[in-house]
Amino acid sequence: MKKKIALVTGGFTGESVVSLKSAAVVEKNIDLGRYDIYKIIIEKGNWYYQDGSGTHYPVDLNDFSISPNGEKTTFDGIFNILHGSPGEDGKLAGYFDMIGLPYTTCDAITSSITMNKGYTKAIIQDIDDLNVAKSLQLFKNTTTNTQRVIDELQLPYFVKPNSGGSSIGMSKVKTKEEVQEALDKAFAEDTQVLVEEFVSGREFSIGMYMVDGEVTVLPATEIVSSKEFFDFEAKYTAGVTEEITPGRMTEEEVARVKKVAEKVYLKLNCKGAVRMDYFLEHETGKIFFIEINTVPGQTETSLISQQVKAIGKSVQEFYTEIIEEMWK
Repeated sequence: MKKKIALVTGGFTGESVVSLKSAAVVEKNIDLGRYDIYKIIIEKGNWYYQDGSGTHYPVDLNDFSISPNGEKTTFDGIFNILHGSPGEDGKLAGYFDMIGLPYTTCDAITSSITMNKGYTKAIIQDIDDLNVAKSLQLFKNTTTNTQRVIDELQLPYFVKPNSGGSSIGMSKVKTKEEVQEALDKAFAEDTQVLVEEFVSGREFSIGMYMVDGEVTVLPATEIVSSKEFFDFEAKYTAGVTEEITPGRMTEEEVARVKKVAEKVYLKLNCKGAVRMDYFLEHETGKIFFIEINTVPGQTETSLISQQVKAIGKSVQEFYTEIIEEMWK
């Protein structure tokens, strides 16, 4: 008997567009000899199954079942590819925990914490050989907080929504005059904002996932953007960014990053595939943590897909490993 998997996508944020693209790739690459896949789209106030003809069937939230053509279908597990809220911030994980459905991503607590960049940094900052940039976590957009940023941090710095993804609402600030505009932009996306001092370094992103209790650390991707930083346009517009997989690192750097990445995965109690972004500081080679993404993109050109292929594994094999792990 093939297992029935709900492929959960959509979401409540601007990242829903990326989530739907990721879901289309997962749907195309998953092993249909092993699994029956049902695409479930989650929007505010509207959760539904969309069949191949585009017909919508509502989800029964009592047990996350659907009844196309009057026949009730329940699921063996959830492939979560919903970026942002509620798929990446722990809300959906908490719901699935309550109704007893396994899923491919981190549990509710880890998802909730890692969605908050400031809280994540506080937890991982004591890991050996991992550094975090000096920062301020702001909870209100006030003139007092604007002045705190100017007084306590050294220019330039990044201003970003604390729980956002895909670099939406993010700015690089070079002068005091730009601070308020950057804070307004970030607070328009989130109720908390993180302001971090700029680290001059090469940017990388590295995927990790666990199978049978062992963490596999994939080859890192080096991000070389023609823009000043890896923003939404740089991430999702062809030709704006060069992505080199494996990234250009020495053997010593590769070994050091691998050790740190595994420690981050275990310290945060991650599950499934996650992606850590980091800098290697130009002058020192120190590893500076940027953020962790617990529902990384799975589009055709996404970093995780590139990294899986770089170790000679097919994306289908990777998805099978991720799916099978949720029942262990």
